[in-house]
Amino acid sequence: MASSKGKIITVVGSGLIGRSWAMVFLSGGYKVKIYDNQPGQASRAIAEIKKQVEELQEAQMLRGKLSAANQLSLLSSHEDLSEALEGAFFVQECVFEELEAKKSVFQAVENHVGEGVVLSSSTSCLMPSNVFSLVQNRTRCIISHPVNPPYYVRLVELVPHPETLPVVMDMAYELMTEVGQAPVRILKEIDGFALNRVQYAIIAECWRLVKDEVISVKDIDLVMSEGLGMRYAFIGPIETMHLNAPEGLEDYLKRYREGMRRVLSSFGPIPEFDGEAAARINKEICELIPNDQEHLSARRERRDQLLMGLAKLKK
Repeated sequence: MASSKGKIITVVGSGLIGRSWAMVFLSGGYKVKIYDNQPGQASRAIAEIKKQVEELQEAQMLRGKLSAANQLSLLSSHEDLSEALEGAFFVQECVFEELEAKKSVFQAVENHVGEGVVLSSSTSCLMPSNVFSLVQNRTRCIISHPVNPPYYVRLVELVPHPETLPVVMDMAYELMTEVGQAPVRILKEIDGFALNRVQYAIIAECWRLVKDEVISVKDIDLVMSEGLGMRYAFIGPIETMHLNAPEGLEDYLKRYREGMRRVLSSFGPIPEFDGEAAARINKEICELIPNDQEHLSARRERRDQLLMGLAKLKK
């Protein structure tokens, strides 16, 4: 892509994901206009971003080539949508995960931008054909689904609308790469995209194992954090298969195909995620991490510190 100098990205929604996207785009040297229709919200978001960016610089974990002060000089808050969208070439929507809200946002945004402006949603699982259904020109629409927290976990799923032009996918891919994210192309829309389909499959089997009293909550989390997660932080499941047999993937399938099919055939039905099982699992996790803001905030902070360290290691 051409230099980011002077280019404007508008972030619509100033919650956690909106603030995170703003920080990511600032790190790439883009001017960022952050908009929220709730009075005072965007300005409060600016204060929170300033605090985080300065803390990251102090911890030597600030992304990008610009100093904290230089990045923050590129940021502005707005309560008027047309003002926020003026001059933008890319709009990243970050309102709450409710279909009608997102549809109305994009309908309003389209009324204030030119035909060449890319409209991007942060939705985690809503289908592009639904999110952009009220947009007239859907050729410039795309999902850019981040992983929480986006500043530390760099994956972005790019999901096209059926009418999205290839050049829009290419531009979004280049933009995300330029600002230090790790984009992947989802080639057609599918419910849950890729990340959540894999994540929900893992959650479902973990839930079944705990529900059926095969393993405790504490130990199933250790299976991931001290086992699969350690491996998958660096290589994915297909590469793991390729490396885990002397002669690669075909050799792995010869050795383990029948075992995999046998185990998979024993998986139970989709869990309801409620009732007695949910109450018991909630009790177990709350015994490990009490369900109050002090403990949850401390745990989230520790999670972010570990993710920061892992991101630094993976560089």
